[in-house]
Amino acid sequence: MAFSNEQLERYSRHIILKEVGAKGQKKLLNAKVLIIGAGGLGAPCAMYLAAAGVGTIGIADADEVDLSNLQRQIIHSTDDRREKTKVQSAKETMNHLNPDVNVITYRTFVTSENIMDLIKDYDFIIDGTDNFPAKFLINDACVMAKKPFCHAGIIRFKGQLMTYVLGEGPCYRC
Repeated sequence: MAFSNEQLERYSRHIILKEVGAKGQKKLLNAKVLIIGAGGLGAPCAMYLAAAGVGTIGIADADEVDLSNLQRQIIHSTDDRREKTKVQSAKETMNHLNPDVNVITYRTFVTSENIMDLIKDYDFIIDGTDNFPAKFLINDACVMAKKPFCHAGIIRFKGQLMTYVLGEGPCYRC
């Protein structure tokens, strides 16, 4: 895969890093990441992944944009709160930021009935949810499917982050 002139310019700061380089940027462009939750955790994550050039980004969320979301969910804007879903708003913002990115939306709650189907085509899963049942569901599905995932949680001014990679450490349930 050859970079276009626009891609060379867009990703030049990655390409000049010896830890990323052209090979790493090509891996990013071919990567598939699913973000579950387009709120306070998933929104900035989606923007950074799109900016970095992750080729396919799935985003799952069942909610609509609300005015009370806007102080922390930076992917959405004031105009988005007029009958727009979070996944629709996120997709528009991500594609506006980087047209190289293929954004796939899932306007749904993640459940035990649909999670395995949702995660199957992705290389990496990001848990941007805000409740323990969803976090355990994502953990268990990723462990069963042998998918690496990142869990994050925030409460008030404190947060935590954990990345699970099969065979390299504990999972969320551990």
